[in-house]
Amino acid sequence: MKRLSTRVFLGSLAGALAILVFHQTTLQIFFWFGWTSQAAFRIAQVPPFNAPLVVSITFWGAVYGAILGLALPWVRGPLWMKAAVTGLCAMALAWFLFLPLMGHSAAFGWQAAPMLRSFVAYQMWGIGVSLLLPLLHPRRIGRQQTRWDGERLAA
Repeated sequence: MKRLSTRVFLGSLAGALAILVFHQTTLQIFFWFGWTSQAAFRIAQVPPFNAPLVVSITFWGAVYGAILGLALPWVRGPLWMKAAVTGLCAMALAWFLFLPLMGHSAAFGWQAAPMLRSFVAYQMWGIGVSLLLPLLHPRRIGRQQTRWDGERLAA
């Protein structure tokens, strides 16, 4: 089993990369199809630290990825299922905590189209984490070491 710090670091890295590659790309595709009025990778500053929106979203993706990295050894099931559940939890936090804190109505005012777009984007983040996390785990480089014993030397 990997050390706790390794799991947290790799989970946060996978979460941040999944935001940039999967979540934001999904939102950009929605923009290209005309399903939303705002493009992805927005650099508009958002409170409280006036960071660009894409940086803020990437930070939160890293936080959720770190939580997933912590939970992996204790939760049973395939990685994609764990990442999908983490995506649902992140979506619920965004809908019911962060949107009201920013002055918007909870769950987009229960309008189906923005809720569906949000659901798909968060699930794409979950798929991205489940694809990236195994690739980030350290492995041995090169050939597998062979054992040099008497039988091998005699041949």
